[in-house]
Amino acid sequence: MWMSDLDHMIAYSVAALASGDQNRIQSLVRDLAEDWPAQSALTVSFALTSAAAELEGPSIEDQDAANSAYRLAALVAADVMAIEAMGQSNAKTTHLLQFWQRVDPYFIKTAGPQFIPSL
Repeated sequence: MWMSDLDHMIAYSVAALASGDQNRIQSLVRDLAEDWPAQSALTVSFALTSAAAELEGPSIEDQDAANSAYRLAALVAADVMAIEAMGQSNAKTTHLLQFWQRVDPYFIKTAGPQFIPSL
C-alpha cells in the first residue's frame, strides 16, 4: 500500500507519542522537520494534530499522548506564523529548522523533563 509523506509523518508521530519514550517525544518535531525538509511547515502541525486524533482514547495514557500532540502542533503553528510574519511565504520545514536555530531553539535544544508544556 502506497503512503504519502503526510501518512508517514502521521504514523511516525503516533509511534513516537504512543511509545511514552521521552527521548523520542522530545525529538519528534525536530525529526519531522529534518526527515521531510521539502514539506510545508504547516504539514508538521497537521501531522501532529492527526496523530493526536488517532491517539485519543479512554485511558489516561492515551489522553496524555493526545494532549501532548495538540500542544506541540499549536507551538509549531505559532512558529510558522512567526516565520510568515517575518516575510517568508509558504514556509517549508527547512524554514522551521532555520527559525529554531536563529530565533527560538525550543525544538532543537537538549530538552529536560519539562520539554512538553503541561496544561
